[in-house]
Amino acid sequence: MDTASASTHPTRRDGITTVTLVVLCQLVHGITFSAMPLLLPLIREDLQINFTQAGMLSAAATFSYALGQIPAGFLSDRYGPRLLFFIGLMGWSVFSLAFGLVHAFWLAIITQLLAGTFRALLFAPGLTLLASWFPPERRATAMSLYMVGGFAGTIVLSLAGPLLTAMYGWRAAFMFFAALGIVAALIYQRMAREKPRTHAPQPLALADIAQLFHQPIMWVCGGLQFVRFAVVTAYVFWLPSLLVVDRGFSVQTAGLIIAMSAAFTAPSNTLGGYVSDRLRNPPLVIGGALAVLAGTAALLVAVESVPLLLAVIAVNSIFLQFYFGSLFLVPMEVLGPRTAGTATGVSNLFANIGGFLTAFALGVVKDQSGSFTWGFIGISVVCLVGIALAVVLARMRTRALAAQR
Repeated sequence: MDTASASTHPTRRDGITTVTLVVLCQLVHGITFSAMPLLLPLIREDLQINFTQAGMLSAAATFSYALGQIPAGFLSDRYGPRLLFFIGLMGWSVFSLAFGLVHAFWLAIITQLLAGTFRALLFAPGLTLLASWFPPERRATAMSLYMVGGFAGTIVLSLAGPLLTAMYGWRAAFMFFAALGIVAALIYQRMAREKPRTHAPQPLALADIAQLFHQPIMWVCGGLQFVRFAVVTAYVFWLPSLLVVDRGFSVQTAGLIIAMSAAFTAPSNTLGGYVSDRLRNPPLVIGGALAVLAGTAALLVAVESVPLLLAVIAVNSIFLQFYFGSLFLVPMEVLGPRTAGTATGVSNLFANIGGFLTAFALGVVKDQSGSFTWGFIGISVVCLVGIALAVVLARMRTRALAAQR
């Protein structure tokens, strides 16, 4: 561990500074992450690719990101999360900048694969670092802050991206936003602190990862994570294309709608974490949010009126990540903080398998059927499966917590 994180006397100021910097880094990461779906119509035209190939761009980044989840969580638990988070943001930003330079589809795929590998070092270490600066009873709220930064970045991108693209082209805009990530990573490396552990942890071994897969509750949480990110990917990656291609909006108008969507989603992450902490019933929050999402997914492709469409998108946005902190909290509650990073990595592996399949499948559905309708009907069905899993999770969690008393 480096000297910046070696202080044995962490102060409240250290905690505030670190939490603020993690959220700021997530904001600039959110800008480049959101640039791909928002600018996808222009990227498709420039690279001369169809919707299936466009889905492969997201699937490539998601594939390498998914494969990196367990190693990132394991390394975070073993060596600490601070340095890993820096490496992740720097690598993601460098390869995002490189994406703005490519002119061939195969090169675009390679840059996305490499970018996703580094992005994997952001998630589990970032969540673990945030949670470490909060007391146990507020950790669902703490974890929700991680997503606040990401959706704040989406708002910035949705408002500024179309304007910069209209003036300088999508490549210059993409590279500018990636450069912001490099600057933010350097500031973070200079000022962020890792909270020293109050006692020497028992070293983790590879066997600890295998042991997590023997926990039934991890499989249920993994199924719910699959559902969560399948739904998120459908909206985050494909909604801009649905608005531009199926509904006939301009990229600038779609940007405003996505900004509105992100503005509703950003505070709902923290609100959902707060509700979960207050109710002390994460499965209820998870199941309730998925019930709303099942309805909005079907309505999104059914309503014709623009005001109704905007209302559906707004409601969906509120609940899209409402249960984020609740879902990641449950394994930590049941299995303890020692394997928090590894458990988060396992959970997010399942999540990104869902995201990988959705990114590719909805592109294929669009190419084959001519619209996104059947794709989003499928997302509605996936949400119904998630509700059933939330019921199972509630029973398993109650038994596990009772056994700990």
